[in-house]
Amino acid sequence: MVIGQRLRELRESKKLSQGDIEKRTGLLRCYTSRVENGHTVPSVETLEKYARAMEIPMYQLFYKGDAAPQKIQLPPDKAEKWGITATESAELHAFTRLLARMNERDRKILLTTAQRLAGRSKRIE
Repeated sequence: MVIGQRLRELRESKKLSQGDIEKRTGLLRCYTSRVENGHTVPSVETLEKYARAMEIPMYQLFYKGDAAPQKIQLPPDKAEKWGITATESAELHAFTRLLARMNERDRKILLTTAQRLAGRSKRIE
């Protein structure tokens, strides 16, 4: 869907002119023309202004149905995908922040130590 075409459809269905939109939004009429003709891509803030000016919920700028679209079931976040619990995820995040503050030499020492410790735990099991 091209957002400019959708804006024009909605504006015309509300029987509003580009001048009316200019008065309601403060956006120049020529800017609205450029958006509707596909010469300019509006920001999210500008789309909010258009939605308020036409007295419609913002989702209608992207969706042609009468009712609000159903929520999309998103896949589990990456932490769950990799089998990391919420606590482990928080620890990993803290660890990455600390690693970023270390110099290269210290990171290599830490990695070598972690590899040796991991190797020991395998032998003990």
